[in-house]
Amino acid sequence: MSTPQPPMPQAAPDWQAAAGSAYPTYTSPIPVVRTHLGHAIASEWTKIRSVRSTMWTLGVFVLLVVGIGLLAGVVVAGHASDTDLSDENPLSYGFFGLLLGSMCIITLGVLTTASEYGTGMIRTTMTACPSRGRVLTAKALVFFVVAFVITLASAVLVALADVAMLDGARQPSGGEWFKATIGVSLYVALLGLLSLVVGSIIRHSAGAITIMIGLLLAPLVIALFMFSSSLADVREALFEYSIPNQLGVFYSTSLSESGPSGWDPLWIALGITAVAFAGALALLEKRDV
Repeated sequence: MSTPQPPMPQAAPDWQAAAGSAYPTYTSPIPVVRTHLGHAIASEWTKIRSVRSTMWTLGVFVLLVVGIGLLAGVVVAGHASDTDLSDENPLSYGFFGLLLGSMCIITLGVLTTASEYGTGMIRTTMTACPSRGRVLTAKALVFFVVAFVITLASAVLVALADVAMLDGARQPSGGEWFKATIGVSLYVALLGLLSLVVGSIIRHSAGAITIMIGLLLAPLVIALFMFSSSLADVREALFEYSIPNQLGVFYSTSLSESGPSGWDPLWIALGITAVAFAGALALLEKRDV
C-alpha cells in the first residue's frame, strides 16, 4: 500500500511577491488628477450656459437696457430743437434701462444657487466637489464675470448710440465714460452677486428674489410716502442710500445733493456683498445640503 505524498509547493504567481518581501505597488491605468478651483469653475460654467433660464434672463436684460436706453435717446433727440442740450450728459439716458434690467441680473443671481436646492441637484454638486467653499466661490466667479461682461457690452452700446444721436449735448469726459461703462457694470454685477449669496442663504428662489427686489425698490418707494417733517432725516437717508440713487451716481444723476458720490456706491456694494458672502460660507459649512 503506497503512502500518500505531500503536495508539492507551487510557484507564486507573477503578481505575487516572494515570501518575506513586500507586495508590488499597484498602479492604476486611470490617471489621478488632484482637483482644484479650476475644475469647479469649469463645472459651473457648463451649468450656467446650458440652462435655458440663463439665455432668457440675459436676453430680457439686454432688451431692456438697450431698448429703453435707445428709446430715451430717440425721444430726447426728437425734442432737441425745443430743448437746450448743452448741459446734458448723453450717457445718463442709459440709467433708465439699466435700473429695470438690474432686476433680471438679480433673478439670475438667485437662480444660480437657489434653483439647485429646489431641484435637489445640489446633492450631486456637493458629492462631485465636497469642498463647499470651493463650490460657492466657483459659482460667484462665473456669475460675476458673465454679469459684468453682458452689462458692459449693453452699457457701451447704449452710450455710443446716445452720444451719436444727441449732437447738441456736451461730450462726456473720460472719467464720465469710465463710470458709465466699467463702473456701473461692476456695480450691477456686484448686485447680482449679492443676490447669488442671498439665494445660497435662503435656499428658496421665490423668497430670495422677493428679498432682493424689495431691497432694490422698497427704500425709494417708502421714502416717497414719508410726508411727515419729523421723518425728514429718515426720508433723506432712504433716498441717498437707495439702489436707484446709487446707480444714478455713476451717471451723475443723483436723486439728492448729499449722500454717496464718486465711487462710494461701488465700495458700499462691495462691503455688503463681502459680509454676506462670508455669512453664506459659514452657513454652508454648518448646514446639511
